[in-house]
Amino acid sequence: MDYKAVIANKISSVLNIGQEDVMRLLEIPPRPEMGDYAFPCFSLAKTLRKAPNAIASELKDQLQIKEVERIEVLGPYLNFFLDKTEFLSGAVSEILSKREAYGHSDTGEGKTVLVEYSSPNIAKPFHVGHLFTTVIGNSLSRIFKSQGYKTERINHLGDWGTQFGKLISGYERWVDLEKLKEMPIEELNRIYVKFHEEAEKEPSLNDEARAHFKNLEDGKEYEVKLWKEFRELSLMVFERVYKELGVEFDSYAGESFYGDKMDEVVDILEKKGILTESNGAQVVMLDEYNMPPTIIKKADGATIYATRDLAAAIYRKRTYDFHKNIYVVGTPQSLHFRQVFKTLELAGFEWAKDCVHVGFGLVKFPGKMMSSRKGDVVLLDDLLKEAVVTAEKIILDKNPNLKEKEDVARKVGIGAIIFTYLKNGREKDIIFDWDEILSFDGETGPYVQYTYARAKSILRKNDTGHDADLTVLTGTEEFELSKTLASFSNAVTLAMEKYEPSVITRYVLQVAKDFNKFYNNCPINSAETSVKNARLQLVEATTVVIKNALALLGIETVEEM
Repeated sequence: MDYKAVIANKISSVLNIGQEDVMRLLEIPPRPEMGDYAFPCFSLAKTLRKAPNAIASELKDQLQIKEVERIEVLGPYLNFFLDKTEFLSGAVSEILSKREAYGHSDTGEGKTVLVEYSSPNIAKPFHVGHLFTTVIGNSLSRIFKSQGYKTERINHLGDWGTQFGKLISGYERWVDLEKLKEMPIEELNRIYVKFHEEAEKEPSLNDEARAHFKNLEDGKEYEVKLWKEFRELSLMVFERVYKELGVEFDSYAGESFYGDKMDEVVDILEKKGILTESNGAQVVMLDEYNMPPTIIKKADGATIYATRDLAAAIYRKRTYDFHKNIYVVGTPQSLHFRQVFKTLELAGFEWAKDCVHVGFGLVKFPGKMMSSRKGDVVLLDDLLKEAVVTAEKIILDKNPNLKEKEDVARKVGIGAIIFTYLKNGREKDIIFDWDEILSFDGETGPYVQYTYARAKSILRKNDTGHDADLTVLTGTEEFELSKTLASFSNAVTLAMEKYEPSVITRYVLQVAKDFNKFYNNCPINSAETSVKNARLQLVEATTVVIKNALALLGIETVEEM
């Protein structure tokens, strides 16, 4: 039962205001002794022309809520105390009946959400910066899917542009074909880096590269053949990384896919009368919106990112009729997306409001700056391998006899990295600290996975097949844990509304903390049979919620650590 919704409905009917407005105002008090929910009356003072304290007192007298044990007035707040035994029993029973479906809903049934994420550049290293967009997008697609939306996962590959002219030029001069077969990305990146080094000494190389790219745009056989080879080799490497991360896509339609769809964009903007010339370029002026113009065609007639993104958005609406079109792209691109969305709006596409840019911060290593042109990047493949190796050492120190240690180390190591990326608000930068990331204490992935493994160990060592009377659980720690478990759906909804996976991360950390507090204060094996059986059900409910929450983050659980 959603007790928050029950309370909100009663307040809404008494005050004659919207239930959603009441839901937004309801809070969880900072201390358990202050109640389970609190309703602040400040915002009602102006409309009701009464002091918040007086409103709270009058509202208390008008509310009759059978699911609430008592209501108390604390200054301008109305505090609600739930019937703890009824609440705990209902919450645990619901979790154990729904299991993997707990926290899911059919809210989005019949609606399609597109999530564009990862989108690495072909023939360039898949570095640690790409992991931010990859894990955020993967988590968001899982969150929306869990709420009933049809989710289309799009990898908008960077598979077009002048860099391919540079690669072709470099390929002709310096390629090592054997290395290209063995380590395609490394060899293509070596060529790319060398091209920029040599072009500084011999600028005419840039002219040659531009000529190669022009031939590619014109469909010349030689350049197209090499471009396809670069793309296929890169995808082969990317797929290996995606498999390791448990990430999948429904579409790999990248920039090149929209090459024949950009003329229509120009026609649409011209017919709308919003395309103007500026210094030889074709642009959409956005001065009145405090933005620089959206460049549609450069002075030399070439199109740019904005043109392709406009073409992609139009194609996606026609193909998927999306409810939301989400772009998981770094925060520095926020202006670009504001320009694109405003241009779509000015072109008459009312669905432009359904396009959303989900930005994120930078990934930093102490003392290291990354640049693909200089070849100074931290490869994601190397990072994941290092995480797994380090995790295995730590795990074996704690449990030398662990079975399936390689699989456990992989899940813990990779899970630790994903958790680090999703732990805080997505717009915050990440600074890597190996000791913190792989710690079994504190706010880390291994801490949550270890909590899950500990709970599963308790269940393995006990007979959990008995029916239990959950009303015998009356302790504070038991109730607080059940209350946190019951708020999972609210956390998922908030994460979806804010496009913020860290809401789930913070939530599952709280579950782990509350469980460990319960575990340390509420003995299981030494308790009398009825209490023991009830506590085992609470333990089992905790494992269900932790597993479901981590799955939404793209993290696997381990049965033993």
